[in-house]
Amino acid sequence: MNKKIKTEAVDRLFDAILSLENKEECYSFFEDLCTVNELLSLSQRFEVAAMLKNRNTYLEIAEKTGASTATISRVNRSLNYGNDGYDLVFARINNQ
Repeated sequence: MNKKIKTEAVDRLFDAILSLENKEECYSFFEDLCTVNELLSLSQRFEVAAMLKNRNTYLEIAEKTGASTATISRVNRSLNYGNDGYDLVFARINNQ
């Protein structure tokens, strides 16, 4: 875990996120917390990660999501060398 992000403020943010009970609450909270572009960027990265896990090419991903190759590469690096957060979430949502 990156020590730079492990702060009391981040802990409070994560506690707030964990308190959300449904998608409507998520929409309300994240629309207040993030700009539209920030939220769309986060969702784009998540979509890129899913497509990388499904072995789509960078070109296919860029065409479908509009993500730059730099963004795709950054997400790919997280998938390969990160903290396995994407894998954890994908395993959970695919088992629902």
